Amino acid sequence: MALLAVFIVLVFAYGLVSQRLAGTVVTGPIVFTVAGIVAGTAAPGALAAVLSSHVFLHLAELGLVLLLFSDAGRTNLSLLWNIRSLPARLLTVGLPLTILLGAVAAGLVFPNLTLWEAAILAAILAPTDAGLGQVVVTSPRAPLQIRQALNVEAGLNDGLSVPFLLFFIALAAASEEGARASFAQFVVEQLGYGVAVGAAIGLVGGWLLGGAARRNWISGPFRQCGVVALPLLCLLVSDAVAASMFIAAFVAGLAVQKGFPDAGRHSLEFGEIWGQIINLLVFFLFGMVVARNWSDIDFAIAAYAVLSLTVVRLVPVALSLIGSGFGRATMLFIGWFGPRGLASIVLGLVYLEHEFRLPGESTIRLATIATVLLSIFVHGLSAQPGIALYARQVAGLAADAPERRIGR
Repeated sequence: MALLAVFIVLVFAYGLVSQRLAGTVVTGPIVFTVAGIVAGTAAPGALAAVLSSHVFLHLAELGLVLLLFSDAGRTNLSLLWNIRSLPARLLTVGLPLTILLGAVAAGLVFPNLTLWEAAILAAILAPTDAGLGQVVVTSPRAPLQIRQALNVEAGLNDGLSVPFLLFFIALAAASEEGARASFAQFVVEQLGYGVAVGAAIGLVGGWLLGGAARRNWISGPFRQCGVVALPLLCLLVSDAVAASMFIAAFVAGLAVQKGFPDAGRHSLEFGEIWGQIINLLVFFLFGMVVARNWSDIDFAIAAYAVLSLTVVRLVPVALSLIGSGFGRATMLFIGWFGPRGLASIVLGLVYLEHEFRLPGESTIRLATIATVLLSIFVHGLSAQPGIALYARQVAGLAADAPERRIGR
């Protein structure tokens, strides 16, 4: 109860100065992570009950589902269709290469890891985080198509990473227990079912909400309640049919706009506010986890965190954008602003929940913690300066450059 009281007071205090901090390098995740580190250092035993009851995992899943649905609900569908090749490149080429390069780097830095343990770590750290990148994807100074592409990538790559993670976990366990795994099964169940669940809930829910709104059957507050019920339904149905709740939530956020265009303009505030509060709570708890594990982070762990945020991300992005017409500044901007945060926390908790007790589990856990912690700070601190620098680069491009073709 004392832990919850500290968090509530912190939310109130941060809210008082949030507008003043909006244009600075001090972000919400930085503030709440630091607060969590302080709380975890002051009360090292306070986190045990939360972790043992799986509350942390469920909170993180709920926060990510609400965030993905809200981000998708604000995505311009016509623009997304026009720029579809950019997020497609990042997801179909960039993501697999990121996992591959991440596994290679893990094998080199951590020779104690088996092949599949290195792959598990790479899959956990492959997805980018829409929450940590919110400053970038909402800034009008960056080209709209670049922001939308980053948003869609962050919205889908966590769900796309789940089949890889589960497959690698099964293979790692197979080496210990003699079991067998089918990647096709994980893909069909996680992605196929996830898209189907999200499309069905989004289309039907949007059609019902749109019809009720046109007939003036639904009040303003319940428009928001109705919309926020959809991602929660995605979470529950996906869990029941072994689908990716993250893919389902993002697809539902896109699909709901077909029947209820007002979803993105007026009806997401309620879910977004609660999603932000839950996400800040997750970062607060993550800070406590950092305090609990800080002394175990060594040079190799820190080195891998740096590699994960630089080479492992930048090289696959650059390769995926070959032939796209985008310049080096855009490749660097997209590559750098692929922060690791809530999605990696969720996938790390998913891995720990399987309780296979692999020999390399400690390394996987510490490398995930170090990478997310580093990302919270370096991407938070570099967001505003990075946007300003990139905006100046884009302003100097020719009028027919891809970055300026669709507008801002």
